[in-house]
Amino acid sequence: MTNPSHQGNIPRLPERQNYTDEFCTYLMLNTSKNAQIIEWHNQNHLRTNFKLYQQRHPEFAQLCSQPNHRQNLALFWRKIAINTASISQEWEPTNRNRLALEHLASYFEKNCYYAAKEVSKNSQYPLWDEYLCSARIFIYNPDNLCRVLQSYDCDRQASLDTYIQAALSQDIRDKMSVGKFSPWRMLVKKSDRVLREALETSAIQEPTITQCIFARKCFKQVYSLNKVYNYAVRKRGDKWHEADTEDFRQTAESYNAEKVLSNAPHEVSAGSNINQEQMQAWMEFCIKALQNYQNPINHNIPWESLEEKGGENLSQSNTEESFDIEADENTEGNGRKSQQVHSTFRKQIEEFKPDIHKTLLLYYGCGIKQTQLEIKLGISQSAISRRLNTIKTKLIKTMAEMSQPEVWSEKYVLQWLHKNFRAPLHSDLIHAALVEAVKKLEFQEQTVFHLHYGQQLNVERIAIMLGMNNLEVNAILSQSQQNLQSNLIAELEIWQRDCVDNWLLRFYQSQVRAVCRSRNLSLQAEDASQTVDVIVDECLQILMANNKKGE
Repeated sequence: MTNPSHQGNIPRLPERQNYTDEFCTYLMLNTSKNAQIIEWHNQNHLRTNFKLYQQRHPEFAQLCSQPNHRQNLALFWRKIAINTASISQEWEPTNRNRLALEHLASYFEKNCYYAAKEVSKNSQYPLWDEYLCSARIFIYNPDNLCRVLQSYDCDRQASLDTYIQAALSQDIRDKMSVGKFSPWRMLVKKSDRVLREALETSAIQEPTITQCIFARKCFKQVYSLNKVYNYAVRKRGDKWHEADTEDFRQTAESYNAEKVLSNAPHEVSAGSNINQEQMQAWMEFCIKALQNYQNPINHNIPWESLEEKGGENLSQSNTEESFDIEADENTEGNGRKSQQVHSTFRKQIEEFKPDIHKTLLLYYGCGIKQTQLEIKLGISQSAISRRLNTIKTKLIKTMAEMSQPEVWSEKYVLQWLHKNFRAPLHSDLIHAALVEAVKKLEFQEQTVFHLHYGQQLNVERIAIMLGMNNLEVNAILSQSQQNLQSNLIAELEIWQRDCVDNWLLRFYQSQVRAVCRSRNLSLQAEDASQTVDVIVDECLQILMANNKKGE
């Protein structure tokens, strides 16, 4: 049955003025004075490509010069899009198949509009914009578009426009038949990664993002039992019901119970308990963020999945490797520090004797195990292990003297507690280490930390809540801070050992690779043992010569 009440709210689709606009613009739905308005926005890279074909392809230029040939132009792009094995002209872009699909997706925007409008006529729900979003997501999916284009028979079927619009209408109806058009279904089905990206796109920051994701996990459990798999409420295939206050109340209780568990995210544990109103507000905001994020009306469509692999990037990956400790650093400051470490380590290894260098070349440079070194060097495995540990300990001590964690760690921990405790940067190794250190505290210490630094309650309030006096609370805070500092220093020592090990590996591998390139040798040769001896001997000569230059 037609539903005219929401048909009248569907905005008018403005005409595109010429072929270039039809194949090079995308639809944007804006809201002005509480009314929706459709606008066409340019895709400049498509205009550039369209113009290129007009200038270089005679048949295409002929079609563009005549009126009422948009169908033929669409078939022209279809031919390029689906014939990926055909030989391209010298002037054509290497990604011509991808660009052809983009031109067609732009052209079929109008079919998305009319398919959504058609289905909406017979729908009891005012979901026109969701139908439009679904159709556009379908058409901008390269696999979907290619599949429909390939199934189209130019000789036997209706026009390409009609065929595409019918396919889009059917796809919308198929999703309607299984109740896919429900914001609550979308909230439950979307992955944590997509939800995080949607919240970030909506300008939400930590700790709210992690708290919303954790809350959604609790909501999925409650809502699924109450509304989805409760056959007294919903039959299979029916539209998913609205969540109600009881769902939000139970979800809030679940959130508050699970936030104290050891596997709860730090941002959740550090925050306060929530009520059903807060839970409902979070879930409704998650829905709004997901709707805006997944709707291609509001976002440029990514086509990275169609990018050809192994082209220009391969030339970069085949460049010769060189030992450069700075190459992995992200900032100028870190680069200077790592270069300082590199220079200091180089000076230290210049003092190494040939037998030490040989052990390191065989173990790190050639990847020979200690059990094999025992035979090759004629000394016991325990002696080899002690030799390697002595070398690493010396470099670790040097690194510790340079970093001096005992000097700055106390101030750093205190600053982190006040500024970053509620929303730590997990990509920062020190932040991540401190988060793990907090989890290792005793339960009472964690509780006081969460109340003081997470919920930002003062000592007096915490003392009243926990039945303690102020001195006891301050003593717990002080001792916990010391424990965090000790844990951080212990973690830094582990990092230093790993850093030294990695430095030795990269340095001695670079020596071996340099000799292999200059002598055209390989460690994978049939006479590997003899080849290793040749490589190591030449590396030793180079290293000892460099040591003499440094004296």
